[in-house]
Amino acid sequence: MSNIKLNYTYSGFGKEDILDSTDVVLDIDKELNEMKKDKTKFCGWINLPSKYVKTVEYARIKKAAGKIRSDSDYLVVIGIGGSYLGARAVIEALHASIYSYDKSKTKVLFVGNNLSGNYINDIIDIVKDKDFSINVISKSGTTTEPAIAFRIFRELIENKYGIEEARKRIFVTTDENNGALRKLSDVEQYETFVIPDDVGGRFSVLTPVGLLPIAVSGIDIDSLMVGAKVAEEKYSDKNLKYNDCYKYAVLRNLLYDMDKKMEILVSYEPKMHYMIEWWKQLFGESEGKDGNGLFPVGVEFTTDLHSLGQYIQDGQRIMFETVLNIRHCNRDIEIGYDSDNLDNLNYLSGKKVSFVNEKAMEGTINAHVDGGVPNILIDIDVLNAETIGHLIYFFEKACAVSAKLLEVNPFNQPGVEKYKNNMFKLLKKPGF
Repeated sequence: MSNIKLNYTYSGFGKEDILDSTDVVLDIDKELNEMKKDKTKFCGWINLPSKYVKTVEYARIKKAAGKIRSDSDYLVVIGIGGSYLGARAVIEALHASIYSYDKSKTKVLFVGNNLSGNYINDIIDIVKDKDFSINVISKSGTTTEPAIAFRIFRELIENKYGIEEARKRIFVTTDENNGALRKLSDVEQYETFVIPDDVGGRFSVLTPVGLLPIAVSGIDIDSLMVGAKVAEEKYSDKNLKYNDCYKYAVLRNLLYDMDKKMEILVSYEPKMHYMIEWWKQLFGESEGKDGNGLFPVGVEFTTDLHSLGQYIQDGQRIMFETVLNIRHCNRDIEIGYDSDNLDNLNYLSGKKVSFVNEKAMEGTINAHVDGGVPNILIDIDVLNAETIGHLIYFFEKACAVSAKLLEVNPFNQPGVEKYKNNMFKLLKKPGF
């Protein structure tokens, strides 16, 4: 079973400091549970793991994934922000570290998450002579980056297979009733999955937005949802004393009040790169408003110790670190003995690389804490679908509580529209 534990030994705060927030957290918990009853409040994610697996649509996702895996070498996922980050995070966490060399039957590629002609053409070059399908993800269908990508790849797939066959290879994830993409999908009779009205984009990884691409990649989404359901039940506990998710939210805000304005999410496992990227969007878009919010930053150690380590150790004291500590390595390797020992590594012969990584982590935490950078550890037993599902829900719930502690709305992003409007003006889009 999935198992995640919070370790705040190095945070600078003790149990009593955290429990001082008991009353305010109880109020937030009550508020969130009231909000989930109202679809306009975007809290449908709270009980999603226990409810969604029972739906007809969930079964359709697994069927569609099987169909794509049977006839496609690639699935091209078109989306941006929450429409791709969650799926990519899970896929890259649970497949081979170098995903392009993964042995899975059907590879998942992502496009529509940038405006680079170079990138789009590189994806075209990969799929044009292979069998592929498309999953376009957008509530409106008019977000610039995925809309451009869909126009390009729809033409590509229709030219390759003909319009009728292309219709069987285009899968749409969009609004239930409204939007340009919904209208197009109804006209063309694409197989369509619904983005729930009460689940915002950055909270949508456990909906069809994330589940279809994840399932196509070969990951067991039942196990993913089991892990999330365990977390849903575990973090429904209103008692702050026993709720690690709520404790993490409180700790973030205690550190924020101490002028620690930047949170660095740290992983010692490269497979977690996109999980960090997903986390950055989740917390950044939820908390960064009204002049508030921790600035979310991600690093991969030990790699980034050789670039950003100096600043973290000795720069401005404006940050703390949250460390994803994966306790057991799925595929380890032993360091051998060399009779010449020119690299002076024989003292490590017989040791596993994960052992060295663990000691690097311990040494780094102690050094950074001594240097005035508090650390929080999130202990994860092992990387598998259940623990990733659990971790996703842990962060979603913690994010909602943390934002509420800041007295901001976690579920909107008013600032995003400003850059969009400026871009449309420069592009001379009608109406701007």
